[in-house]
Amino acid sequence: QAQVEESGGGSVQAGGSLRLSCVVPADTYATYSRHCMGWFRQAPGQERQGVAAIGRDGTIRYTTSVKGRFTISRDNIENTLYLQLNFLKPDDTGTYFCAGAVGYCDPQADFDAWGQGTQVTVSA
Repeated sequence: QAQVEESGGGSVQAGGSLRLSCVVPADTYATYSRHCMGWFRQAPGQERQGVAAIGRDGTIRYTTSVKGRFTISRDNIENTLYLQLNFLKPDDTGTYFCAGAVGYCDPQADFDAWGQGTQVTVSA
């Protein structure tokens, strides 16, 4: 069974950038591209926080704290979801998960994580 491949995390200083990638099995991508795909993050000891979501029609929504800094995108040919992280802040530190959801598509959607996540660490 094909696995989700998440990558792109790392350790950067504040103000730096990272690009997260999530390669999704074709059947999973086909299913959720018709609903909602997105990213959420979780820091140790904290609840998970939805970061960005992209809907079936390409509508994109971000949580307020990342607007203007993060960009979600997808490649329907490569079955890949991306998250570009710019102007990173220490508060952005956490494990980032790509995920799918059904229903209303926004960062607060009830996402099911697809993989193990990729760690992003931002130092001051």
